[in-house]
Amino acid sequence: MDTPRGTLLIACGALGREIAALRRANGWTTLDVHCLPAQLHNRPERIAPAVRAEIRAARDRYAQIFVVYADCGTGGALDAVLAEEGVERLPGAHCYEFLATPRVFAQLAEAEPGTFYLTDFLLRHFDRLVVRTLGLDRHPELAREYFRHYRKLVYLAQAETPGAIERAREIAARFGFEFEYRFTGYGELGTRLQALVAGRGAAPWPA
Repeated sequence: MDTPRGTLLIACGALGREIAALRRANGWTTLDVHCLPAQLHNRPERIAPAVRAEIRAARDRYAQIFVVYADCGTGGALDAVLAEEGVERLPGAHCYEFLATPRVFAQLAEAEPGTFYLTDFLLRHFDRLVVRTLGLDRHPELAREYFRHYRKLVYLAQAETPGAIERAREIAARFGFEFEYRFTGYGELGTRLQALVAGRGAAPWPA
């Protein structure tokens, strides 16, 4: 049997570009990444079984496996699977916490619980993942029901991309949301992955 190599990240596809950029910038050559489809967020009950399948398929080939997901709406099911499999994940309820940092995200959520969050990934794929998936291209009147508890849109930007703020502002206006822009960069994502590569595992978030 071949000797297990390095570390595998099983990650949400919505974070794939950011993880790849961090991997290149830091020269993490022993870190492999496999992304599951971001569309799983539309069916969160499928996330835990999909992650379990990836862990079992890769276990014999890697010295360490780490999951780059938050709870992501699984209601604790993902944590139950990871406890059974002996694998850690990044702490937090949503990936927005990785990017905004837990402190800032908590402040945003407390200030306006009815907040819709955009990241660079969701902004790029908004029409496909939100508009078409929810059928708003065919039945725009459904937006009133889907978003009736939302009051605000916060764009958490990882990169300064020409036209991105304007696009995010247009989405907010389309649904009648107040708009706020926050540049986060990679937030705590890079810090946590650096700790993982250095062998410090998934220590709790800093206060």
